[in-house]
Amino acid sequence: MSELSSPAEGVRLQKVLAKAGIASRRVSEELIDQGRVQVDGKVVREQGRRIDPDKAVVHVDGVRVVLNDEVVTIAFNKPKGVLSTMHDETHRPCVGDYLHQRKERLFHVGRLDADTEGLLLLSNDGELAHRLMHPSYNVSKTYLAEVPGPVARDVGKRLRSGIVLEDGPVKVDSFKLVDSMPGKALVELVLHEGRKHIVRRLLEEVGYPVQSLVRTAIDQVYLGNQRPGSMRVLNRQEVGALYKAVGL
Repeated sequence: MSELSSPAEGVRLQKVLAKAGIASRRVSEELIDQGRVQVDGKVVREQGRRIDPDKAVVHVDGVRVVLNDEVVTIAFNKPKGVLSTMHDETHRPCVGDYLHQRKERLFHVGRLDADTEGLLLLSNDGELAHRLMHPSYNVSKTYLAEVPGPVARDVGKRLRSGIVLEDGPVKVDSFKLVDSMPGKALVELVLHEGRKHIVRRLLEEVGYPVQSLVRTAIDQVYLGNQRPGSMRVLNRQEVGALYKAVGL
């Protein structure tokens, strides 16, 4: 009977790692020998250990490995004017319009308002999506905003110290002036908050209403030079970093 034909016996761990794209079977065996592989929270050093890929949780060097090749997470560069929904009854442009060629049943992880462009994650990994959206996991998000200039020197300090909005206090992790031009400026903010319109409300409160806004990163997943409307499947390192950020 083959390794794959008997779920009760499971599949050899090195074969699972090789199939997941971690390394060749030989190198996977070396990783196991070196104590760099964990199964369900315990280090495995024995060669030939069999696991059930549908149930086991495997980490290599502390990073979660996706064992199901049907699970996918995608970075989408949402254009301005596109709604963060899969369908719109009034036929306004929405995220679902860009997914006709994808065979997976994807859903958006959180939202960006219609006037905000940039990085939006799409996934069919329900637990990962749930945790990324839940405020208790404090996943960082990076934004680039164009505001009226010049920007006063104390703005960053005020935002880092905390601003009280109508629904409670909020503060940014970091703030920096990226570029300054006559009458306008480009600023970058990093924060863990996910409240509605939080970046726009923050900057408005300190006297710099947003003229345009782009989300450029979620944790260690970066938009980079993706064109608006384009998407790409996250690589193993990016997915692993997201899992780590939410404790999976």
